[in-house]
Amino acid sequence: MTEYVAVTGSGPSAAFFDLDRTLISGSSAFTLAIQARKAGLVPTHQFARDAGSAVAFKLFGASDDTSDQVRKRILGAVTGLLQADLQALNAEILPRLIERVRPEAKRLLERHRRAGRDTFIVSAAPQEIVEPLAQALGMTSGVGTRSCVDNGVYTGELDGPFCYGEGKVEAMQALASWNSYDLAQSYAYSDSASDLPMLEAVGHPVAVNPDSKLERHARRNGWPIVIFSQRTKSVIRRSLSGVATAGIGVGGFVIGTQVGRHRRSNSIFRR
Repeated sequence: MTEYVAVTGSGPSAAFFDLDRTLISGSSAFTLAIQARKAGLVPTHQFARDAGSAVAFKLFGASDDTSDQVRKRILGAVTGLLQADLQALNAEILPRLIERVRPEAKRLLERHRRAGRDTFIVSAAPQEIVEPLAQALGMTSGVGTRSCVDNGVYTGELDGPFCYGEGKVEAMQALASWNSYDLAQSYAYSDSASDLPMLEAVGHPVAVNPDSKLERHARRNGWPIVIFSQRTKSVIRRSLSGVATAGIGVGGFVIGTQVGRHRRSNSIFRR
C-alpha cells in the first residue's frame, strides 16, 4: 500500500509522527550516544551498553513492556550531566538525524502540508533535539520528554509528563485543545506496539514498518500498514543556524506550569 493513504479531508486536523524507526531509520539514541561518547560525556562501559540497546532496537523494535522501565532508563542516562553539554551536541546530532529521515516520510509530510494539516513529532527523545529537528524538517513543532535541570545539571526527575505510551496521548490531546484539532480526523504514524495509545487516539492510525505485535493489531483492526525504506542516502543540506538552540520552550506542551528555579529540558533516549 502506498504511504499516501487518505491524507485529504475536511476540518482542522493534525498528523503526529513517532521518531525512531518511523520518521527516521533506526534509533536516534545511537546517534546521540556516539556524539556523547566523542564529547567525553558518556563512559565507555555505558556507551557499549547503550549502543547495544540501540542496535537491538534497530533490529527488533521496542522490547520494554512498561512505561516505567523506559522512564527509568531515560532519566538515569542524563542524571548528573550538564544541560549545556547536551545542548552543544545538537550541531553534530541534527544533521545526522536529518539525513536519516525516510524519503517516504518526507513526501508524506509534504502531502499533509498541502492538505493544510499541521505536523508534529511526538517522541520520548529529548525536547531540545525533537523540536529543532521538527523545525529543520518544516514541521509545525516537536514534543519530547523534559527532565528537570537544577543549576544547569540534570536532576534525574521528570519536568512534566513522560512522552511515552499514554504520555503521548496527553501531549496530543493538549495540542488538539489549544489548536482546535479534531483527533477523529487526525493521523498518527508509528512502528511500535508501545504506541498503540497514540494510534488509537486518532481516526486515522497508520502502522509504519510495524513490529509483530503492532502488525497483528493493525491487521485485526483494518489499519493501513505501510513499508518505508530502511535507509535514505540523500542528505538534506539546510542551515541549522539558530535551530540547534531553539528546542526548549518552543512548542512544548507543559504550558501554564511554574518553572521556578528549574529550567526546561529533557532526556536522552528513544521514543
